[in-house]
Amino acid sequence: MSKVESPGVTARRLARLRARVLAAWAVHAFTASGVVTGLLAIAALIAGDFRLALLWLGAALLIDGFDGPMARKVRVTEFAPSMDGAILDLVIDYLNYTVIPALLVYRFGLVPSGFAIPTAAYIMMTSLYCFGNRDMKTSDNYFQGFPAVWNLVVLYFYITSSNPWLNLAVVLGLGILTFVPMKFVHPFRVRTYRGLTLVMTGAWAALTLVLVLGSETGRAPALTMPIAYWAFIAVSLYFLGLCLLRSFKGPQTA
Repeated sequence: MSKVESPGVTARRLARLRARVLAAWAVHAFTASGVVTGLLAIAALIAGDFRLALLWLGAALLIDGFDGPMARKVRVTEFAPSMDGAILDLVIDYLNYTVIPALLVYRFGLVPSGFAIPTAAYIMMTSLYCFGNRDMKTSDNYFQGFPAVWNLVVLYFYITSSNPWLNLAVVLGLGILTFVPMKFVHPFRVRTYRGLTLVMTGAWAALTLVLVLGSETGRAPALTMPIAYWAFIAVSLYFLGLCLLRSFKGPQTA
């Protein structure tokens, strides 16, 4: 004979279920807020404020870094199954990681005169392969091919004050690497060197914020903030080394 639950127990179970559903939809709303930061970045670039646009893209990057673990924690696929969080995330990422950086390249003349529109189109076209590629992630949580993080590319252009011709060459090279099975690290999901990588990620974020907030119009951060600048470069080389190590060592648990 089956045990009949009391009304109080049933009510508590329903309350817990409603709380979990609410939490799942709250995470979807948090993910969706990335489109608002994207809009604010667009408003900043229209106003000609490169630094503010980068700061809003940084906020979008922060949202994207936390929404995945939050979604897994509250089990959004189980408690809010009618919304595909992966597709939502991809749409917002294409806006913030590709479309807006392409507009920044165009708006602020980051490549030589006459190349702005073709370069922006190249960024947006090559990125479509990345976002549509079912094998973009490897079994050990690396990205396979350049993961279309053009927001970081334009950030480096800004911080290093790099030459437009060099910028053009970098964009062309990274677009090609979209189709090459080189491994790119996911700083939050890497397994080997995880502790060190998380520390380096925190240091990179802090140094980036210092360099962007402290930047002065017409003056390179390398001259105005040399310690922070070269520390930023050193941390960046760590991530580059990790990508190269993983790419050339073959399938492992790194």
